[in-house]
Amino acid sequence: MAVPKATEAEIQKALAELSSWAIVEGKLHREFKFRNFVQAFGFMAKVALLAERAAHHPEWSNVYNRVVVDLTTHEAGGITQKDLDLAREIEEIWKGQE
Repeated sequence: MAVPKATEAEIQKALAELSSWAIVEGKLHREFKFRNFVQAFGFMAKVALLAERAAHHPEWSNVYNRVVVDLTTHEAGGITQKDLDLAREIEEIWKGQE
């Protein structure tokens, strides 16, 4: 079953909660900066486990202490509730590491 794209209102409401996230090139985007590579990699490992459980995987990259995350649902052609939910869960992991 296809996942519907989130409405503009749903996206804007989520962005009000997820103030460090933005829409960049049609994707939910966030950059995280850590003290070092090990901390960044540990964060990615935690996110990978929840993404796998949700069967929804981020587009991301890591360079030393920086992790860049982009969320979109390819089969829907844009941002869906799955992306908004994953962003919220990623924020919880981030808050736990601060």
